Amino acid sequence: MLSTTKRSGKTIASRVDSQAYGRLLAEALPAAIETEAENRRMIAIADRLMDKSDPTPEETRLLKLIATLCQSFEQKFYHAGATATPEGILADLMAERGLKQVDLLPIFGSRSVVSEVLSGKRGITRKQVKALAEFFHVSPELFI
Repeated sequence: MLSTTKRSGKTIASRVDSQAYGRLLAEALPAAIETEAENRRMIAIADRLMDKSDPTPEETRLLKLIATLCQSFEQKFYHAGATATPEGILADLMAERGLKQVDLLPIFGSRSVVSEVLSGKRGITRKQVKALAEFFHVSPELFI
């Protein structure tokens, strides 16, 4: 497999050893990131790869993959959250997981409270923020 890397304005072609790359993939297990914990784990691997003074072509390729996965996760969960309302984020998370209002009864206590939160008529309490973050495996900041 042929890979290209830019250094000092020049494009350098290098061979990627499929077996070595496969070992790195098996060790890192990169996949679509869906939770904060998975994102932190991928960032830790990326940090280790970036700390290398002379990374192999396989390490460079893995770093690019991890960066793409992290970027996708962060755009979806952080940038969208910058302009979205807490109730909008909650509705999006529910839709992504195929959940209905009844699925949130353990957190909110009643259908009317769930409905009022989703319509923006009622705010989300701190206790509910914590419970929602744990339920959806996301940062509590999304609901604040």
